[in-house]
Formats: sequence, structure tokens, C-alpha cells
Amino acid sequence: MAGTQVTPTRMELTRLKGKLVTAIKGHRLLKDKRDELMREFLDLVRENMELRKKVEQEIRNANRNFVLARAGMSEETLKAAMMAPKQEVTLNTGKKNVMSVNIPVFNYQTRTADENDIYAYGFAFTSSDLDGAVQSLSDVLPSMLKLAEVEKSCQLMAVEIEKTRRRVNALEHVIIPETREGIRYITMKLGENERSTQVRLMKVKDMMLKEAHGYE
Repeated sequence: MAGTQVTPTRMELTRLKGKLVTAIKGHRLLKDKRDELMREFLDLVRENMELRKKVEQEIRNANRNFVLARAGMSEETLKAAMMAPKQEVTLNTGKKNVMSVNIPVFNYQTRTADENDIYAYGFAFTSSDLDGAVQSLSDVLPSMLKLAEVEKSCQLMAVEIEKTRRRVNALEHVIIPETREGIRYITMKLGENERSTQVRLMKVKDMMLKEAHGYE
């Protein structure tokens, strides 16, 4: 196969040797990148599992408080209390580079710094269970944003790991073996050509000697 793909010249041999050195170096670097990506990915997966358990538990607590609040309040009072929120949240998105992967970074800001602005109602006609439910939802927001950040980072990491794995495999099983085979083929052909040239030179020398000295 190599004979049909490469030209057996010294220039081509030099080119393939340079290509092999570059491919081996690139293979080593990509393997290191793949291993580091896997380490980062596994750390993120563990963090994601812990955050998901935490967020699910906090949401269950908030839902339980809302159920208790609804049981102790009329539906009209509950709707009126939640109709006009006082606090606003602004989400800021950024990114950071981890092993050439741009993973998201989420931060948020509230319109005011007053912690009581999460309550959009007066306390005279509402139950303390509603206060607990609202507080629970406010408390879970940072964890939810962090969970979203980590889950998206896991997805991006997984895509990059797969791309890197394919490149490593292509170098290891295709490019490097084919380049080595090309080098072997050219080296063999150049050796054959050199031996053929030496044989021809020896024959020419013998002919010249015969002509000069009258050898039979």
C-alpha cells in the first residue's frame, strides 16, 4: 500500500520523518490532554451528583413548606401574597477556559441588598410556613445556578474528551503506523536503488577495464 501512496525519494523520506516526529509529539500531548480532561470531568461529575442531591432536597423542603402554607391560608390570600414580587434577580454569564474548553460561569445580582425584599407581602395575613417556603426558594437559587453551571460544564467536557479521544486514536492507529510504513518502504526502495546502482557501476568498471587491458 505504501508503494502506491508515497514517492520513494530522499526528499519524501525527510518529509515523512519530520511528519512522524510531529505526530508522535502530538500524540503524546493529546494523550496528556485527554487524561487531564478525564480527571477534570470526573471531579465535575462528583460535584454534580452532590449538588443535584442538595438542590433536590432543598426543593422538596420548599415544596413541603408551600403545602403547609396553602393548608393554613386561603387560596385567594396566597395568590395575593405572591402576585407582586419586590425583589429582582439579574443573571450574569461568563466563561473560563479549562484545557481549551470554555465552560460557563454563572453569577447573579439582586436588585436590592435587603434580605427582607424576598417577601412581597405583609406578615399580618400570611403564615410563617409561607415565609419558610419563600426563604427556602431564595436559599436554593445559588445551588441551582451552580448545578446548571456544573452540568453544562460536564456536557462540554464530554464533547471535548470524545474529540480528543478520536484524534489520539487516529494518530495512534492510522497516521503514525502509515507514516512508519511509508518510511520503511522508501528506505527499502532507496536501498534497492543504491544496490542496483552499485551493480551497474561495477559492470561498467569491468567493461572499461576489459577495453583498456584487452581482458576477455
